[in-house]
Amino acid sequence: MICTNCVMDTTDTKITFDDKGVCDHCNTYYSDIEPNWNPNNKGLLEISKVADKIKKEGKGKEFDCIIGMSGGIDSSYLVYLAKEKLGLRPLVFHVDAGWNSQQAVHNIERIVDKLDLDLYTEVIDWEEMKDLQLSFFKSGVSHIDTPQDHAFFATMYKFASKYNVKYILTGGNYSTECIRNPLEWMYYQSDSRQLKDIQKKFGTVKLKNFPTTNILWHKVYLPYIKKIQLIRPLDFMPYHKEEATQLLVDHLDYQRYAQKHFESRFTRFYEGYWLPTKFGFDTRKVQYSSLILTGQMTREEALEKLKIPAFDKEMIKHDFEYIATKLGISVDELQGYLDAPNKKYTDYKNQMWLYNFGAKVMRVLGVEKGGKR
Repeated sequence: MICTNCVMDTTDTKITFDDKGVCDHCNTYYSDIEPNWNPNNKGLLEISKVADKIKKEGKGKEFDCIIGMSGGIDSSYLVYLAKEKLGLRPLVFHVDAGWNSQQAVHNIERIVDKLDLDLYTEVIDWEEMKDLQLSFFKSGVSHIDTPQDHAFFATMYKFASKYNVKYILTGGNYSTECIRNPLEWMYYQSDSRQLKDIQKKFGTVKLKNFPTTNILWHKVYLPYIKKIQLIRPLDFMPYHKEEATQLLVDHLDYQRYAQKHFESRFTRFYEGYWLPTKFGFDTRKVQYSSLILTGQMTREEALEKLKIPAFDKEMIKHDFEYIATKLGISVDELQGYLDAPNKKYTDYKNQMWLYNFGAKVMRVLGVEKGGKR
C-alpha cells in the first residue's frame, strides 16, 4: 500500500494510514512541523538576531562558527547563506572518511575559494575506517553507512569541544528532510555502543584513532555543560532545493549530483544499490516525499522517477568493483555479504532505550518535532 498524499509505502513496515489513505509521516508533518516552521520573513528576522549574536561573540577571533561541509547541496548552500546573507565568518569543516567523489572535492574547493573562506579537513585513519566498514558489511545490518556518518559528527563535535567553538551550523532542514528515514532502514548513526559491538564481533583491528561519540555527550554535555549550540539556519529561511542548486551552479561553479547524498562514493553505492537490492528500501521515497510535502515536487513526478532505478547496470558493476577493491576484498566476497541473511539493529547491542527516553523528553520540552519511530 502507498500513501495517497506522498510516496511512502509499506516497505516502511511501521507505516500507518488514516481513513483517507494518508500516512503517519504526512500527518506528523501537518500537525507537528508545518505549524511551527517559519521559512519566511519571521524566520529570517529570528535567524538574523542569532547571526548578530554569533558575530558579536566572535569579534577578534579567526572565525565565529563552524559549518560541517560534505559537498552536498544542503551544506554547500548553507555555507553560501552564512557568508553572503548572514555576514558570518564560518570555518568550513570537512571530514574525509575516504569516500569523497571527485564532484564533492571540486564543489568544496570551488565554494571555499570563491567565498574566500578557510577550510579545515580532518582525515580519518583509513585502515581503521576500512576495517570498521567491513565489519558493518559482515554484520548484515541495513545501516552500513554508519561508520562514515559517525566519523563526521564525532570529529566535528570533538573539534568544537576542544577549541571551545560555541556555534555549529548544520545543513539539516525540514525543506528537504521533513520525513525521516524509518528506523529499520537507517538506525541512529550516533549509537557508539552498537558500533563498538559490531566491530568487536567482526573487526580485525582495535579502533585507536577512529572518533566516537554518544548521545549523552552530544545531546547533554555539549549543549548544556559546554554551552555549544547546534543551529539549523535553513529552517529559518526560504530553501528551495532546485533554486538553491542552480544558484550555486551559476555563481560558484557547483556540480550537480544525480541524487541527494551522492557526494560520497560509498553513499551513492549504498543508497542507490545496496539498500534497495538487499533490503527493498529506496531512500528516494523519503527524499521525494519530503519535497512533495514542501511543494517542491508533485506526487506524479515522484512516482515517475521511482519507476527508474537509482543506478544503471553499468554504474552498478563499476561501483561494485570499486567498493570491493578499496576495501581490499574480492567482488565475490562483497557479493557474499549481499546474499547473506539480513539482520536488524536489534540483533546487536544498542542504546535504543536511551534514544526513546530522550525523544520523549525533547518532545515534552518542545525541542524536537517528528523524528524516527
